[in-house]
Amino acid sequence: MTVKKTMTKIEVLGTGCAKCKRLLSNAEQAVDELKMNAEVIKVDDIDVIVDRGVMMTPALFINGEVRAEGRVPDVNEIKKMLME
Repeated sequence: MTVKKTMTKIEVLGTGCAKCKRLLSNAEQAVDELKMNAEVIKVDDIDVIVDRGVMMTPALFINGEVRAEGRVPDVNEIKKMLME
């Protein structure tokens, strides 16, 4: 029997500010360093951001769950989140 590994979905929600770009970069670096199968998506549509309930950007979602909002976790913190 083969077990299919599911791809981790990482979303960075923000309008394109410097913090949003830094969070996107940190998330991409964390994925690279862990050599994990993950999709990193940048969401900059304000309507989508509001619909997701985000009050402060940037926000980090992992597999649909908000993990950080209004701050930029560093690469090591994101790696810990991804390993949980």
